[in-house]
Amino acid sequence: MSKTPSPRYTIHRASRPPSLAAEVGTRPAGWDRAEVGQIGNWHARSGSHRPPVYFRVLHDRQALHVRFDVLDRHIRCIQRRPQSNVCEDSCVEFFVQPAPGSAYFNFEISAAGTLLLYYIEDPRRCPTGGFQKFSPVAPEWLRQVEIGHSLPGLVRRPIDEPLAWSITYRIPLALFTAHLGACGVARGDVWHGNFYKCGGDPAFPHWGMWSDVGRPLNFHQPQAFGELIFG
Repeated sequence: MSKTPSPRYTIHRASRPPSLAAEVGTRPAGWDRAEVGQIGNWHARSGSHRPPVYFRVLHDRQALHVRFDVLDRHIRCIQRRPQSNVCEDSCVEFFVQPAPGSAYFNFEISAAGTLLLYYIEDPRRCPTGGFQKFSPVAPEWLRQVEIGHSLPGLVRRPIDEPLAWSITYRIPLALFTAHLGACGVARGDVWHGNFYKCGGDPAFPHWGMWSDVGRPLNFHQPQAFGELIFG
């Protein structure tokens, strides 16, 4: 049986700095050149709640710009501290591998704008938890990831009715080069990565992805990442 080709997404160059304002129901300023990607694969253990999720990514000389738009239900956000377990909240995730090799970053951001970010060099799981080789990204770098979110704050009691929410953020390219050295962002350069949706009310489990990770319920599979091509 032939292997399914990896999906491809083109990261176009921004014509102007995209807005960090995460308004819902409006045309986002500065995002008009972005290709619209969709999270369309759902793990078999997901329930019936499989919300539409769209993402956009742009780049310029200083940064990557990322936006998620979600039409969700059963929304919950209880984590307020950076590097807390936001994957259990209503959450969108961008895993990105800027250079050849196994190392990658997992940008996990709740609908309330709380960020978890690790630099992962070996994603094999440890029996005691965590990974074989990883480190939380330092606070001085976390503070440089600018985040916009449409939800005004934490959601302690789940919101069951349909509600659209958005996340936007700016990642300075210097964050990547500080860990990996030079990373190519010229036209035709290829990074790898994946986009995910999970969390919320635990009574409605769901795990969505752009590039299918297969049978294991494990987002940390860099071998399953798709191609991110700079345009």
